[in-house]
Order: sequence, then C-alpha cells, then structure tokens
Amino acid sequence: MDNKASAAHGLPEDEGGLRDMTTEMVGFFNDFSRFQAELKSRLEQQEKRVEMLYAKSMTPQRPMLSTNAATAEEPHQKAFEAYLRSGDDDGLRALELEGKAMSTAVAADGGYLVDPQTAASVQSVLNSTASLRAVANVVHVEANSFDLLVDHGDTGAGWSSETGTVAETGTPVIERISIALHELSALPKASQRLLDDSAFDIEGWLAERIADKFARAEAAAFVAGDGVDKPTGILAHPTVPEASWSWGSIGYVATGQDGDFNATSPADSIIDLVYALGARYRANATFVMNSKTAGTIRKFKDADGRFMWSDGLAAGEPARLMGYPVLIAEDMPDIATDAFAVAFGDFHAGYTIAERPDLRILRDPFSAKPHVLFYATKRVGGDVSDFAAIKLLKFGIA
Repeated sequence: MDNKASAAHGLPEDEGGLRDMTTEMVGFFNDFSRFQAELKSRLEQQEKRVEMLYAKSMTPQRPMLSTNAATAEEPHQKAFEAYLRSGDDDGLRALELEGKAMSTAVAADGGYLVDPQTAASVQSVLNSTASLRAVANVVHVEANSFDLLVDHGDTGAGWSSETGTVAETGTPVIERISIALHELSALPKASQRLLDDSAFDIEGWLAERIADKFARAEAAAFVAGDGVDKPTGILAHPTVPEASWSWGSIGYVATGQDGDFNATSPADSIIDLVYALGARYRANATFVMNSKTAGTIRKFKDADGRFMWSDGLAAGEPARLMGYPVLIAEDMPDIATDAFAVAFGDFHAGYTIAERPDLRILRDPFSAKPHVLFYATKRVGGDVSDFAAIKLLKFGIA
C-alpha cells in the first residue's frame, strides 16, 4: 500500500507500512512452522525404518556366524573322533564317497590323515620348539625327495681392449643336492576305558604326545643325524679348518685350547667365528648352542668391560651375542675336547628341511590289549644346502 492509498483510508503513512511488514512476518513464520513440522515427520519415519532393519538383522532365526558352532557340527570331526575312540571307520569312508573327507583315501595299511585341527596343533608345536626348524628353510613337498640346484661357482671375468681378443672365462659350477624324506613315527597308547570317557579330550592328548615325540626326534636329527633313515645334521658332514675349506665340508675355527676357550682372551674365538663367515651371510646369521655353552659365553666381556651377550628387550625376542640372535638348541654338544659346541651361520640359506604336510594315524586295538595303540607317521628330511653359509667353533688346539 503506497502513501497515497494510506492517506485515502485515513491511516498515517508510518502505520500502514508497519502493518504490511507485520503481515509478511506472520506469513514467513507460518511457512517456517510448516516446513519444520514436515522435516520432523520425515526424520521420525527414517528412524522407524532404521529400527525395523536393526530388528530384522537381530532376529534369532538368522544363521549363526560363530565358528565354534559351525565347527561342532562338522561331520569329519565326528567321524575322526569315532575312529579314534572305537575304530569305527564307516563315517570316514562315507565322507570320502561324498567328497568331503578330511583325507585323500584309506591307505593300504589302514591309516587316515589327521583332521585339520589336530594336524595344525602338532605343526604349531614343532615350529615353536628350540631346533634348527626355527631358523632353517622349511619347504613342503608332495614327492619322496626334494632337489636343490646350488650355484657355488663364480663366472670368470677379465679386462679387454677395443681391438684385442676376449679369452674364454670360467663357468659357474652347479651342484644338485637331493634331500630324501624319511619316516618319523610315534606310538602312544591309551586304555579303551579312557577312550570311552566322553570327557577325555582324545584329540588334544594325541596331538600333545605326537608333537613332543616328533619335536625331540627332529631337533636331534637336524643337528647330528647321520642321514640313515633320518635327516642329515649339520655336524654329520666333514669338517675342515676354515683356511682349507672347500665345497662339501663345513669350515671351523679353533679356540686354541683343548676343551675350552682360550684362557687369555676367550672372546676372541667368538669374534674369529663371526668373521670367518662370508659377509653376504652375516646379515641373517644366528648363533646355535645349548644352554650350558650359553651359560659360559654370556659371561664374556669385551676390552671395555661390556658384556658381549644381551638379553631380548621384548617378550619372545631372542638373546643376542655380538648383535646376532642366539638359538638355544639342547642337542648341540657340550664344551669338550674337539667338540663343535657353537655354530654360526645363515641357516635359512645353509640348511633346508623338506616335509610332507600330511600326518597319518593308524589305530591298533589288538597289539597291546587292553590298550589301544595310535601309530602316527610323518615324512621329513633335512640336509645342508649351502656349505659356505655355516661355520663351527671347535674347542681344540687346531
């Protein structure tokens, strides 16, 4: 309403403008209230939809996602437990026909592959034992042997001029190393009454007994096995002084003292051993010794009075000697006359363990009545794969 119209109606000009402004403000607030109510209604509807979806996702009729519940219903576990407790192999045979078996077949000797849970338990114990397995190169094979091709020669090279003739250079030497797999076995037993007790954890007991037997036998063979129906250990190969070392033998450094460290400077032998190993192997090198030898060496100090041995700073971290990790393998010999009580080297490059991934169980309820025998077998082999990667410390004069 303009000023003329306001004057025609008898209203002051200022009062007419204020009335128009009031009308506009009332309309604006009414529109905002409607918008606010509409927005609130939409939010409430959205919340109801979210609650409905959440309620559907939490209904007890949905399949359980728990691995424990699923594992408890796995048919191969029931079949394997029935075989261990009573010798009933019908369940295992049925699983094979359905293509769901935990094993490939029934062997000629009546053995079965251990179910995945038990096999994994045994393997974890083997990997955690204090043996060369912890630092060696471990490969899984499906054959009876594992072959390695090792290049231990060097390609010759020479300088030549632009117009001069080039002479023939040396050729690398490739060596084939074959690691045979041998059968490692264990024969624990249990009474049938114990097997009939449903509270008895047959699988856990069996895994523990087998793992303990296999771990101790493996650890001893990897150190001193003669290669006859067992792996060849690092101490079974010919040993020569480092100055006359050649491929096929393991070099050693002598302490200069019969059956002991040098009385004047005992730490010098450790330093000589470290630097007898090639530089390319020292980066991943490890000391290997038993507890008695470690108890002697950890007292050594350098020229400044600092201990050469340092314990691990974190849980599970190995102790270190001159900055290199130490593996305590109880099958290493004690300090004695001409004993090779300390080994140092890159064992991942120097020693290879080949094994088949399967573990077989044969149940024998007849040979030791009233007990039931469980004949467990595993195939494993080991041998030195790089003779330049391992050095020994000999406790002798030369």
